[in-house]
Amino acid sequence: MTTHYKTQAIVFKKNDINESDRIFSVFTADFGKIDIFAKAIRKPTSKLRGGIDIFFLSEIEFIQGKNKKTLTDVVAIEKFKNIYKNLEKFKIANAIVEILYDLIKGEEKDEDLFIFLRNIFAELNSCSPIPPRCLLLYYYFLWNILSFLGYHSEVKKCANCQSKLFPYNIYFSNKEGGIICRNCLDKDGTSKKINSDIVKILRIILSKNWSMLSKIKIGSASWKLFEEVSRDYYFYILNRKANFIL
Repeated sequence: MTTHYKTQAIVFKKNDINESDRIFSVFTADFGKIDIFAKAIRKPTSKLRGGIDIFFLSEIEFIQGKNKKTLTDVVAIEKFKNIYKNLEKFKIANAIVEILYDLIKGEEKDEDLFIFLRNIFAELNSCSPIPPRCLLLYYYFLWNILSFLGYHSEVKKCANCQSKLFPYNIYFSNKEGGIICRNCLDKDGTSKKINSDIVKILRIILSKNWSMLSKIKIGSASWKLFEEVSRDYYFYILNRKANFIL
């Protein structure tokens, strides 16, 4: 007897195959990241057509075959239409998807991550498109998904010696995975000097307080520095993961 599985899913990629079929990449509440085969869904008569698409939150039902999961029923819960209507939001949604592909490789249930991702798309759908608010949401997602996956950054004390941090002479260390003090700088020559604004931003992000984060004002110099620190740490983690796999 065929077993049917039902779960909520956030759709983040789709690929057309054959004449009328499609494969959806989704992140689910019960199975983590999976690929779903949707037979004949591109036909105008398909009953599945209106319930699933890129950036939808849908309730899906599927059967597990020998080599693939096949979609059997689907109902759209939230279509996040505003993401489609705004180019900046659409770009940010795609950037979030790239992070998922970079960091999550196999199927593994993570309900907390699913809820977090669902909330991210809901916030992106509703947030003001005025820069840099929606872009800040991207970084909010980036730092927190790294934390979910075991790369939580130490931002309350020195990541190396555990001493109290002071507003001046503080640095972000990719190697140590957090902020270090001046006394520990000589042990890590690749660290980047930061300021108290960066510490404040990271503390709010990692406390998962989007409401507070969305209201703070960030100067242009601090914003540029924050982007650099975020980008450098992200690529450091990616290279570390790649070397571990090799």
